[in-house]
Amino acid sequence: MKTAIYPSKQTLKFRLIVMNFLQYAVWGAYLTCMGKYLGASGLGSKIGLFYAMQGIVSLFMPALMGIVADRWIPAQRTLGLCHLISGSAMVLACFHGMYNAHPDFGTLFTLYSIGVAFYMPTIALSNSVAYNALEKGGLDTIKDFPPIRVFGTIGFIAAMWTIDLLQLSESPYQFLLSGGLGIALAGYAFTLPKCPVSNGGEKKSFAEALGLNAFKLFRQRKMAIFFIFSMCLGAALQVTSSFATPFISSFRANPEFADSFGVKYSVIIYSISQISETLCILLIPFFLNRFGIKKVMLMAMTAWVFRFGLFGIGDPGTGLWAIILSMIVYGLAFDFYNISGSLFVNQETPAEMRSSAQGLFMLMTNGLGATLGIFAAQAVVDSYCHWTEPPHSALVGDWQTVWFIFAAYALAIAVLFAICFRYKHQR
Repeated sequence: MKTAIYPSKQTLKFRLIVMNFLQYAVWGAYLTCMGKYLGASGLGSKIGLFYAMQGIVSLFMPALMGIVADRWIPAQRTLGLCHLISGSAMVLACFHGMYNAHPDFGTLFTLYSIGVAFYMPTIALSNSVAYNALEKGGLDTIKDFPPIRVFGTIGFIAAMWTIDLLQLSESPYQFLLSGGLGIALAGYAFTLPKCPVSNGGEKKSFAEALGLNAFKLFRQRKMAIFFIFSMCLGAALQVTSSFATPFISSFRANPEFADSFGVKYSVIIYSISQISETLCILLIPFFLNRFGIKKVMLMAMTAWVFRFGLFGIGDPGTGLWAIILSMIVYGLAFDFYNISGSLFVNQETPAEMRSSAQGLFMLMTNGLGATLGIFAAQAVVDSYCHWTEPPHSALVGDWQTVWFIFAAYALAIAVLFAICFRYKHQR
């Protein structure tokens, strides 16, 4: 039996940094600006459906691909295959948009759906590949993974800036960049350290393999309330991803703001959110230890209130400060809810159920919560705003009321969570 030869620790870290950079650059190429392209191509009313698809496929695809990686195809190869299929679908989506000024909804949506269906599992798969490589390389995952993961956010920001600086935020070429990066990562993934697969061992039921046994946690009042409110807060997750840049760009319909920096480079302005997210990760250990999960989650919920409320009073001119402050607040809103929630789940569940419990947390937030939230957000936006005619389409209307409705929702969730969730923190 041959012993696997691992690269040096520094080389291994660098290789995982490249993987994480590409992993999230694929997503950043279109996630925050796709709404602008859909609006410009006459599909503005379908924005909610496109973003909801990410939540829908997150209900089952990560679990299915996880089973494949655990039992049959090593995780690094499964990662590569998923990116190859996803990237190819995104490239085809770009070609369809290139040759059709008004793309067919059915064709574009089908190609996009295939792309995100095979992309969403890669988030967990890339983490599995990294954890396995670090452990086999003699490194500490808790200490060494976070600095590596930060480069994922840097990749996300770099892709956003590339699209915006090249003025491609209303172009199908954002799908070409995403697909090209995905195909490149597919080839790179096959060269990464090999991950083990199960050759039998303990047999699990189908429900256990899908992580459905974690639903037993709902028998505990504390965990049931936590998961329900996580779902409610997850509803806010995709609201700004799908409508923030169309909101900022809508000001170009107003001659006062048409040539402002905020309108021209709305995606760059939005990238401040990811920069803030990177920095706020460093605050989590201190705040969790000092205040406990309930207060940290309440901080996140309050941050969401400010996130939406500041959008309601902001504009790209004299009100640009409010928009920028909203972007800064996002780091607190996202990290203190998403990452802290994941740590809480890990702490409060038995060791044999932790992976399943994490899957349940993701299902409730990025799956059910995000899907229901984007459909509700689309309904609210459609009630108060409308798209102007191409070629310079803009989503105009009573945006202030829209953002204040979202802020009121986040405030209601915060108040109810403070009343219902009972948890005594011990440092």
